[in-house]
Amino acid sequence: MVFITRPLVLLLLVLFLSCSALYTPPDNYLISCGSSQNITFQGRTFVPESLLLQTGNSSVAASTNSNSTSSNISIYQTACVFSGLASYRFKIASPGRHWIRLHFSPIKNYTWNLTSASITVLTDDFVLLNNVSLSNQIFKEYTVNVTTDSLTLTFIPSNSYSVAFVNAIEVVSVPDTLIPDQATTLNPSSPVALSHLAFETVYRLNMGGPLLTPENDTLGRRWENDAEYLHVNSSVLVVTANPSSIRYSVSATQETAPNMVYATADMMGEDANVAAPSFNLTWVLPVDPSFSYFVRVHFCDIVSQAMNTLVFNLYVNDDLAHRSLDLSSLTNGLRVPYFDDYVAHTSGESLTVSVGPDSLADITNATMSGLEVLKIRGSIKKVVIIGSAVVAVTSVLLIAVCCYCCLAASRKKSLQEDGNGNGKGNGHPWLPLPLYGLSQTSHKSNTASCISLSSTHLGRCFMFQEIMEATNKFDECSLLGVGGFGRVYRGTLEDGTKVAVKRGNPRSEQGMAEFRTEIEMLSKLRHRHLVSLIGYCDERSEMILVYEYMANGPLRSHLYGGELPPLSWKQRLEVCIGAARGLHYLHTGASLGIIHRDVKTTNILLDENLVAKVADFGLSKTGPSLDQTHVSTAVKGSFGYLDPEYFRRQQLTEKSDVYSFGVVLMEVLCCRPALNPVLPREQVNIAEWAMVWQKKGLLDQIMDGNLTGKVNTASLKKFGETAEKCLEEYGVDRPSMGDVLWNLEYALQLEETSSALMEADDNSTNHIHGIPMAPMESFDNRTDDDATTSAVFSQLVHPRGR
Repeated sequence: MVFITRPLVLLLLVLFLSCSALYTPPDNYLISCGSSQNITFQGRTFVPESLLLQTGNSSVAASTNSNSTSSNISIYQTACVFSGLASYRFKIASPGRHWIRLHFSPIKNYTWNLTSASITVLTDDFVLLNNVSLSNQIFKEYTVNVTTDSLTLTFIPSNSYSVAFVNAIEVVSVPDTLIPDQATTLNPSSPVALSHLAFETVYRLNMGGPLLTPENDTLGRRWENDAEYLHVNSSVLVVTANPSSIRYSVSATQETAPNMVYATADMMGEDANVAAPSFNLTWVLPVDPSFSYFVRVHFCDIVSQAMNTLVFNLYVNDDLAHRSLDLSSLTNGLRVPYFDDYVAHTSGESLTVSVGPDSLADITNATMSGLEVLKIRGSIKKVVIIGSAVVAVTSVLLIAVCCYCCLAASRKKSLQEDGNGNGKGNGHPWLPLPLYGLSQTSHKSNTASCISLSSTHLGRCFMFQEIMEATNKFDECSLLGVGGFGRVYRGTLEDGTKVAVKRGNPRSEQGMAEFRTEIEMLSKLRHRHLVSLIGYCDERSEMILVYEYMANGPLRSHLYGGELPPLSWKQRLEVCIGAARGLHYLHTGASLGIIHRDVKTTNILLDENLVAKVADFGLSKTGPSLDQTHVSTAVKGSFGYLDPEYFRRQQLTEKSDVYSFGVVLMEVLCCRPALNPVLPREQVNIAEWAMVWQKKGLLDQIMDGNLTGKVNTASLKKFGETAEKCLEEYGVDRPSMGDVLWNLEYALQLEETSSALMEADDNSTNHIHGIPMAPMESFDNRTDDDATTSAVFSQLVHPRGR
């Protein structure tokens, strides 16, 4: 072990910068945009874009000498410039996570002023850059899960006066084991699914070591020195080891980080000048507080001469992430790499990572080798909205609409139709979808397609021409929303019936599965509180579902995020009761029951009379058989609503829907999202935050201000107790949806009775004694809601005067 000063180590370690390629990525596109020849840059060869540039108006700007060779040309000396929307399409040999690396540098050119360029960059599912100015050299790296056999990158100038450009593009496969499917949040500790999320690399630091460029990393990553982020630079000593002495394990390999990262480290100085000994080494990283972050901390004990002599604590922000971290015990040796992963939220504009002595150990030292911080980015796919509620159009949706409009305009200006709905024109606004429709092939006649499906009782079979006429050829003015399956349009049938038309996106693998699941589920279900499927169209390989039109849109738009008038307490109870009836029917109406698996306020829709109906059955699963307690399946659903027991064990039950519905109840009461990372850490998750107040008996302190003074105390108490039982950690402790329904009806009765007494006597109070239950129709005699109640809620179902 050698202790040396930081400037010296940066010089000495350059001598060791060599790596052998251990991983061969199945997909490895290194594209030099605007170049006519191969360019060798940082040990890798970038090739011309050739046929990858698919659409758009483009021109090449170059400032290179025509006599230059590939060895002395930088990828930043040429660029492809776009005056309009343009796309690159990459064939994906091995679906899975891929790095997308974008290089921008506004080279000098007499034709275009690239320093004033401002662009947006999209993939099929994610917004990578949104209205970003490119006045300086910029490098961006993203990690995206590609689930299909192609990836499309779309570049859009931010306005008609700007151009877009790019110097180089990398699309490279990521090793399957590099990014986990889940990580743990802190305070409180809970798992978070990561498989469907994208990441943007914000920081990748080599503690105590030099800058590592892609030629020094088997995966082409860039690691920068950490000095500028140290809170107190004088508290650090740099320690180094021979890179060849690093001993990789099964869990931490050469792909996890290069040996040059683990061969250097920062450790506590002997005379550390710090205010608090518990945080001797702290790195302060500026971040955007509106995002969550995936944090990976790298360690390697190159400090100790013997095992079990280095024990310390790891902190992320102010949370203790790992107590008594003994590296040699965890790795069974010295100089063996180790890493920890976390998901961090931050309410401020910086994220801090610290290591310091463990007060329980007689050791005053701590060390760190590397640090990665990735911004977590959600999909641009919005939940489908069936209704006409006025919603705020986000910038992402505007970009998506722009993409489709421009793509359509770049082909034939209109789709000509003959009398049978067959296109005569050469263009079509959607790519063909062979083999993915419900028809066996796209060549079958329209009649044959409908006959083969009509026998399965899936509803009315619409001709594509009928759908075109109903939606005015999918007029963008009729667009209601965009979801994972596709786009939803408002339409009117020949007989005047208003409908919502969901048109599948042929590039969405998830949408294909949802199409089949939704049509199969809804063909079996008919209930007043479930959105009805009117019919379908699978002609010409289209995947189209036609639903009843829900005039008042999703419940969420009536709670927050819009300008609709607030719902009264009675209206909110009635909406919750309607949704509970729909879910109760799902759980009990079929032989094995159906588990919705995606219960949330955007999947509860309201008709013109504010009657609630459950929608979107694309993720639904048939319940367990009589001899089983659960369905084993991969975790799917929406963050903030996921049953924690289902997430941990991947065992789905009807109680998973009950938990999600409990989140909905709190959302209805508090009028805020299920997850809001902008809020202080203890308030981010509504279920956890609201339960703290519920257990204190102070739920009225956090409810929507529009309800203050307008809610019967007993009704609110019953509502809170119901939500609390729904949100129990273990499914066995939660009530059935039948129990939930009964108690919500009781809460409504308390509210109605209180209102009646208030009208009869101005001096009456909210504390009502001896309210008898109004006669309720037995579940045994109901056609829609057939349930038995458990002892868990017996006192609520059969209340006595209090």
